[in-house]
Amino acid sequence: MSPGRLPPEFFERPTLQVAESLVGHTLYRQTPEGLVAGRLVEVEAYCGPADPNSHAFRRTPRSAIMYGPPGILYVYLTYGMHHCSNIVCEADGTAGAVLMRAVEPLEGLELMAARRGVTDPKLLAKGPGRLCRAFGLSREDNGTDLASGGVWVGRDRRLEGLVRTSYRIGVDATTDFPWRFYEPGPWTSGRKNPPSPARPELDAPIG
Repeated sequence: MSPGRLPPEFFERPTLQVAESLVGHTLYRQTPEGLVAGRLVEVEAYCGPADPNSHAFRRTPRSAIMYGPPGILYVYLTYGMHHCSNIVCEADGTAGAVLMRAVEPLEGLELMAARRGVTDPKLLAKGPGRLCRAFGLSREDNGTDLASGGVWVGRDRRLEGLVRTSYRIGVDATTDFPWRFYEPGPWTSGRKNPPSPARPELDAPIG
């Protein structure tokens, strides 16, 4: 039995605050095939027009969903191959979203393995594209309301250590911010501490 859902008010806060506090909560997906769930261990914050690496840096038909309402799923296809899933944050009208990068699989591991074509639990949902495939997420899920739809985040934060921060992965390092939040361990994707950007004056406070 999964716990109650996080309410829209949880996401109606500054994106950085939502990102940090999401680590340790559990992501759920219910489909006719069954339930899958995983504890979020790695996310990245993407803020509004002030963030050059955010889709909301320029408002387009694709990025319009990032302007609200909060608590909505934003799913897009990258490189024509992999889906990435984000949760829209901030008050309605203000752009922001949190990219879900990795989870520790908890439920429905056999279903995840069938979708991914691998059996090693550590490889099921390590990375945003793998996570989407393991959870069966695609562009068809874009706009899903986490308060009532088949995807939600449970109110059950469980941390095994401190939440750490680093620069984001796979973005322009010269315009990046330390907005990756993660719990170190075997479930986390990518490099654990990406190098600092060439322009450290771009560092922004967390909170």
